[in-house]
Amino acid sequence: MNISEGVVHTVPDDFKNQLQDNESALVTWEDITPLARNEWICWIEDAKREQTRDKRIRIAIENLTLGKRRPCCWPGCPHREKTRKG
Repeated sequence: MNISEGVVHTVPDDFKNQLQDNESALVTWEDITPLARNEWICWIEDAKREQTRDKRIRIAIENLTLGKRRPCCWPGCPHREKTRKG
């Protein structure tokens, strides 16, 4: 299954598997912008511990299922600014 990526980040396999298993979350995922997808991916990948990463994936799936489009309380992907053109 083809799952849309972010602006800078690609969807990690563990998160991709969870998206594929939850149709409601996947519908929201495909409806949000590439920039919003990038924010979710970066937020998940920014976790330093495996427990935190797993928790963030669970929260992301829950929030996407509810139709939420961005991670709460996340200042934004710092990687996007580094690759900005202009």
